[in-house]
Amino acid sequence: MDSENNGKKHKKINDKLYMHELVKLQVELVKLQEWIRDQGLKVVVIFEGRDAAGKGGTIKRITEKLNPRICRIVALAKPTEREKTQWYFQRYVSHLPAAGEMVLLDRSWYNRPVVERVMDFCTDEEYWEFLRSCPNFERMLIRSGIILIKYWFSVSDREQEKRFKSRITDPTKRWKFSDVDLKSFTKWEDYSRAKDEMFSYTDTKQSPWYVVEADDKKRARLNCISHLLSLIPYDYITPEEIALPERELKKGYVRPPLSEQTFVPEIY
Repeated sequence: MDSENNGKKHKKINDKLYMHELVKLQVELVKLQEWIRDQGLKVVVIFEGRDAAGKGGTIKRITEKLNPRICRIVALAKPTEREKTQWYFQRYVSHLPAAGEMVLLDRSWYNRPVVERVMDFCTDEEYWEFLRSCPNFERMLIRSGIILIKYWFSVSDREQEKRFKSRITDPTKRWKFSDVDLKSFTKWEDYSRAKDEMFSYTDTKQSPWYVVEADDKKRARLNCISHLLSLIPYDYITPEEIALPERELKKGYVRPPLSEQTFVPEIY
């Protein structure tokens, strides 16, 4: 098997440095969020890559301190029977942002040329139609004012195997493992071929792919967040000063006794 990474070897980033840098980046993400809201920007960030490449963990760190009304995650389940009869991009269009919103797509319309292609979930005709249509679809989004950013998380075969084994044995991660994961594990080269062919059609000047080296999860998260911040020029919006008002004190109301309420047992 060939590794998907570029052969670079990095020392694992230590936890103290990671948390220090993550906090700084998350402060900047809050500033970016307020700029997006104030300027009425429409941002779509796509996260793609092999299973267990670290997409979900990065998305969690991006959204951890943000307002879910402004920055929301879209992670669609497999299409319903009705959705299968729709125009392919239709189910994604309804989740695109309005002004002042940022949408993070945990997998996206790129399911078709990678997962569906490798797993035979789509026909050859559907596959080639996607590759013809996708660049035009994305140009339409960009012309409409949407800022479209695409990340591909690159992980080596050894690291993916390590993470799969961890998912199987860790009860808090077992839910992440699916039948598709099992099948995809045996199709490493097929995924490589599908990814390369997809890049050849959709890695365009208007809408390029940005590859994140993801064998080191912590380093990948920091690099991805830092890069995301660099792609959208933003200024710091000074928040309005907030002064807590005095509480109103009213007489005559007697609260019911606490004994009439059911409390959660204090086990801890």
